Amino acid sequence: MSGSQESATRPTRINIPESLAAHLHREADAEKLGLTPQAFTGVLQEVAARYLPGTASPKEVSDFLTHLRVEELALARGCALGSEMAWEIFLTRYREKLYNAAYTLVPGDANARELADSLYADLYGTRAADGRRISKLNSFTGRGSLEGWLRAVLAQEYVNRFRRQQRLVSLEEQAEAGAQFEAETPDPAQAIDARLREATDQALDSLAAEDKFILANYYLDGRRLAEIARLLGVHESTISRKLEKITAGTRKAILSGLMKRGMSRKEAEQTMEVEVTELSLDVRRRLMQEKGQQTVP
Repeated sequence: MSGSQESATRPTRINIPESLAAHLHREADAEKLGLTPQAFTGVLQEVAARYLPGTASPKEVSDFLTHLRVEELALARGCALGSEMAWEIFLTRYREKLYNAAYTLVPGDANARELADSLYADLYGTRAADGRRISKLNSFTGRGSLEGWLRAVLAQEYVNRFRRQQRLVSLEEQAEAGAQFEAETPDPAQAIDARLREATDQALDSLAAEDKFILANYYLDGRRLAEIARLLGVHESTISRKLEKITAGTRKAILSGLMKRGMSRKEAEQTMEVEVTELSLDVRRRLMQEKGQQTVP
């Protein structure tokens, strides 16, 4: 492998001043959550390397890290490590919130609780072959709220379950009707998903960098309009108007993209209504990809 190829694949190394790392470690109360100063510094370096270029100045690094939700980040990573204290705090703070989020997705108290409870194994983590704990909470970076991140994970689990259930029911109904399964045929729903995904990606790709930044910070990170306005150096009312314009324009662009892919306007509007949960997750997926390439304008 050439030197240029090695540098392209080598993770970015972000230098964090010891005084700043120590301050954030204390602010997060990370020791109580099972994270030593060295371990928490490693977490901060991992998150910073994901979003900052290697050429980031000390001020840029400091500004980025001090805007993280370090207490929630430490809590999530403590749970991922298997800290009993972290897990106890996590359950106290977020169990009911997860249940409430599940109630908005699934009818019936028992079904909602079962959906929420099913996440705990993935969140707490399991031991891999090399002894490392594998937990979904390792994906949380602290840029947005932990509650918002958990809602997104729960929604994704609901979509995955719905898809599995629909495939199972469909096969059972066809078998009862005497259908012969000679060869696998394309799932029409997957074709709709593909067109929706393509149209969504195209609509988001066409946005200006600042528009993507506003969408990501508002919908993905859960930042308030006033906070985004401060980051961009404009008035809050300006961000409010821009957000409304961007959202309406993006929806119009997705509709147009679906029609260019063979749907009538009515079919395109129905697709966006029926697939609203998946569309939301698709936008989140795309914005997460974009955020790795963005800095504050």
